[in-house]
Amino acid sequence: MKALAAALALVAALVAATGASAHRLAPSYLELREEADGRFAVLWRTPRVVARGARVAPELPCQALGAPDAVEEPAALVLRWRIACSAGLVGREVKVTGLDGSGSDALLRIAFADGRALDRVLTAARPAFRVPATAAPAAVAAAYLRMGLEHLVSGLDHVLFVLGLVALLGGGRRLVLAISAFTLGHSVTLAAASLGLVRVPSAPVEVGIALSLVAVALALARPDGGAGAGLVRRPGALPFAFGLLHGLGFAGALAAAGLPAGALPLALLCFNLGIELGQLALVAVALPLLAALRRTGLPRRAFVCELPATSLGALGVYLVLERTFTWLTDLAGEIL
Repeated sequence: MKALAAALALVAALVAATGASAHRLAPSYLELREEADGRFAVLWRTPRVVARGARVAPELPCQALGAPDAVEEPAALVLRWRIACSAGLVGREVKVTGLDGSGSDALLRIAFADGRALDRVLTAARPAFRVPATAAPAAVAAAYLRMGLEHLVSGLDHVLFVLGLVALLGGGRRLVLAISAFTLGHSVTLAAASLGLVRVPSAPVEVGIALSLVAVALALARPDGGAGAGLVRRPGALPFAFGLLHGLGFAGALAAAGLPAGALPLALLCFNLGIELGQLALVAVALPLLAALRRTGLPRRAFVCELPATSLGALGVYLVLERTFTWLTDLAGEIL
């Protein structure tokens, strides 16, 4: 009963923390695309859901040419306008205000007429960027590495899936195989979707990712502690299949950021490496904690199987229902 009570308390805390989705605080996106005669087309996309009281907005060093055109998307507000920079943007500062306390970052892309592109992640600590004459590959690599790491750590469903695999498989060869297969799966679909080779609507993908949590929970809830579950008997095949789904979810975040035209392979590689670093960090923290729990002499089934199964199952079912409802509501809105 104590384990069940603890599980329910944990589920309540997780649901409160996630709100309606595991990816609500998406980054804003600012794009400046050079046209002719020192003019730039500006695209500003900001999510509808932000931290309470946040007012995130771009601050540009050039004169606006007319009022912005606004388009309302299901999850974001998109503004488009033009600015006139007679002296160009090089050496001038582009800033996004209001990031402090917003719970998110802003992704900046500047595309010049000669094909050069600059990409940065603006944060509350560094909300401004002074435009250099050329783009440094090291800066692109660092920005996308950080972006991948942050997306893995901030995506609760991705984090809990990896931790669920650790609880189910423990250490050893099967965990190595499962994590490797999961990594291979999401790397394949991340690259394919980011390069435009496959296109899958995000709504069913998010439902599938939530179902992967339910699958891990059902395996942990088995009377044999998951020993006969498919995820344990086939630690390569099923984690690979779930990895394909999670990779499409990662690709959605990368699509919001955009890939720099002049450094596309580097940005894609570093984003994926950032995800892997976050994943390895989770496993590195979870395995010693699992080993320490086993040494305490506490009932393994209650704390390693029942508690994670109840928590993952409840949250997974909640996310499946919430995301399915949102998906069907959006479909009905399009039809009507």
